[in-house]
Amino acid sequence: WCYCDSQAKRMRTATLILALFTVFVVTAWANNPGLVARITDKGIDYARVKGIQSLQKALTKIKIPDFTGKFRIKHFLKVHYSFYNIIIRNFQLPSSSITLVPGTGLKVSIQNAFIELNGQWRVKMKIMRTHGSFRVNVKGLSASVGLKLGADGSGRPTVSTFSCSSHISAVKVHISGRLSWLYKIFKKSIESRLRKSLENKMCSVIQKSITEKLQPILQTLKVTAKVDKYAGINYSLVSPPTITSVSLDLGLKGEFFDLFHHVKIPFDASALNIPLGQNRMLYFGLSKYFFNSAGFIYHAVGALVKNITDDMIPKESKIRLNTTYFGLLIPQVYKILCNLYIYIYIYIYVPPPLNCSKETLKFTHQKRKDSSIILILPSELLKMSTKIFKKNTSILAKIGVVDNRITAKVNLDRLQMTLKHSDVGTFSVSVLNIAINFCVSWILLPEVNDLLAKGYPLPVMDHIKLSDITIEPKQNFLLFGANVIYN
Repeated sequence: WCYCDSQAKRMRTATLILALFTVFVVTAWANNPGLVARITDKGIDYARVKGIQSLQKALTKIKIPDFTGKFRIKHFLKVHYSFYNIIIRNFQLPSSSITLVPGTGLKVSIQNAFIELNGQWRVKMKIMRTHGSFRVNVKGLSASVGLKLGADGSGRPTVSTFSCSSHISAVKVHISGRLSWLYKIFKKSIESRLRKSLENKMCSVIQKSITEKLQPILQTLKVTAKVDKYAGINYSLVSPPTITSVSLDLGLKGEFFDLFHHVKIPFDASALNIPLGQNRMLYFGLSKYFFNSAGFIYHAVGALVKNITDDMIPKESKIRLNTTYFGLLIPQVYKILCNLYIYIYIYIYVPPPLNCSKETLKFTHQKRKDSSIILILPSELLKMSTKIFKKNTSILAKIGVVDNRITAKVNLDRLQMTLKHSDVGTFSVSVLNIAINFCVSWILLPEVNDLLAKGYPLPVMDHIKLSDITIEPKQNFLLFGANVIYN
């Protein structure tokens, strides 16, 4: 009884550990991606063409082993033969196809390939020796390989073969030289050995190409991309690739992060429902989570702060950041102080959320507690400030892609402000709007757009260039379509 009870406890413990491990694994892969990359049939076919071109080059380098053997003629004459220096002169793969294997990966098939080989032969008998050349025509070569797609511990995609088979319909050897009639005696043996050798070599070369060429290309996906001195982007896979009969999706984290400190994003990504499209090879679905995580991180590191001083304003402008000019707008300032410089301190209290719709892409300041404030301060020597609250404001964003980087240009609606607090008494903010809007439009926005023009890197592997780019706002995400050029 004690033994059975102890064994039952061990079984329960093992079951509990297995259950906890399963929960941990499922939870680790459960997060919705902030970015989904979809490879369409057009993109998969382009990969097939490039892959076949690379495979064809590799197959032409196959080394065929020498063949040796012996036989007797009429039980008394022993003949030794050898076929050597066998070189592939031509290897053509005229027909190939690629299909999706749901839940697993891809299946690549090659049909009706043919090979031309050249080589040397020699025959040695007791009474004589001779040699010559030969050529081989291999027809009806077919091969099928299954590719399993996955993800490694770093969040990069992986590929491996889970099946491979090859078959050759016909091998014809043509001999030239003296005594070539001897070839007829061992013709079937040589053709059979060549067929088996080539069939075995096909799969080994394909598997080697997958391991040494395709897998290293996938590993060039940068799972983290540095943006600037403040932030980077996490592009690691949140789950293995999702493969159906009609699509291949890569779910990427798509999240900005602080380069120096761990900062948890306080909101989650929503599920992305990318429509099926075949006009482009590749589609990127960037959820609003991607953009909003950027706003949160830049706000957290203190990057959404700006001081505007008088020396930033064009000299020809009539608007000056001093108490003389602002005294015209705020008479109380001029009565207390004259001919002193002031500066405008802009601080965004809460980063504006991005709203994606089917028509527009905009950042909107909603009615929140102190959504953002603009402070106008005299010289630091003075204990005096005016705090102005900015009302709802929309920032329209125009998005583009240049050199595999997301670029943007923003336009700001005219700011409308209300007075929240003043150390110099009340005054009319409507007149002040003119100066503030000038400073924002002529100083702040150009700086912001210069930074946005530098762009943010997209998760693209080495040697790949995006072209024919389309951009379309969808509900809660932005859809990029592109063709691919691989060099």
